Parts: sequence; structure tokens; C-alpha cells
Amino acid sequence: MKKCVFAGTFDPPTTGHEGVVLDSLKIFDEVVVAVLENTGKRCYFTLEERIGLLRKLFKGQDRVKIVSFSGAAVDILRQENTPFYVRGIRDGIDLDYENRNLYASLNLMPEMVTIYLPARQTQTHVSSTLVRNSIHFNKQFKDYIPSAIAEDVIKLSEEKQCLKNS
Repeated sequence: MKKCVFAGTFDPPTTGHEGVVLDSLKIFDEVVVAVLENTGKRCYFTLEERIGLLRKLFKGQDRVKIVSFSGAAVDILRQENTPFYVRGIRDGIDLDYENRNLYASLNLMPEMVTIYLPARQTQTHVSSTLVRNSIHFNKQFKDYIPSAIAEDVIKLSEEKQCLKNS
């Protein structure tokens, strides 16, 4: 069985993330979506909320496994016993960033194989940062979130705005 890891903060999961997972399922028997618990980064959504959103998004997909981790990509690859690491690429900036990480990771795990999956043309501008900025400025973001979790993201965002304003 071939499996891969797709890791990120998923703060929140976007249509771009969904596309990477669905494309990965065309190549691999199992896709491990690894949600990074990065204590050095302040996330808008909690780790539990992000995991819950991803579980709902991929409900019924028995070939998608949602896990959390802290550490480097090579740590989760070793934990999942796979060398295959999938990354979504929107543009040349993403490619440069991912290549820098790849070369550093290969020093730690030479057997690592990174697969870059390009974003669909309609998703090259979609990012979690765009969604968070849209939430912050009270702008429409529903087009950037998978429909299966859009209402959940809206509800969580409204709850956070209420807490912030109280």
C-alpha cells in the first residue's frame, strides 16, 4: 500500500487543500492529512477546530486519515512510515519556498520523495491567509472554503468575532 503525507496548518482548510487531497487520492492508496500544531504560530482556529473541519470535509473517505503532529515534516513521515510528501503549489513563490524546505529536509531524511501538485487555475489565489483576512475585514470568503464545511467555518468565525467584541 502506498501512502503519502500532506501536512500543513489548515487554518482553515480551503478548496485548494481539498484539491490537493483529492488529487493525491488518484495516486496513493492512503492520504495522511497531518495538521501541524505549531506553537510558534498563532492560529485563528484551534487545533481541535481544524481537525474537526477536516474530518467533516473528508467524512466517508476511508482512504483519508487525519492526524495532528508537532515537529518537522520528516518526523510525521517517519511516524507514518512513508517517504512520500505531497505539497500543493500555486505559483513560483510557493515552488521556491517548498524547494528550500525540501533541500533542508533531504539532509534529515534522504529517502524522502516530495511530490508537487499544481493548484487548479481557479485556485491559484486561494489561501488560508486570504480566508482569515476576509474574516477579519468581514468580507465574503465562502468561495474559498469547501462547501461541506463552509457553514461550520462561518459559524466558528462568528463565534470568534462575538468573543472578540465582548
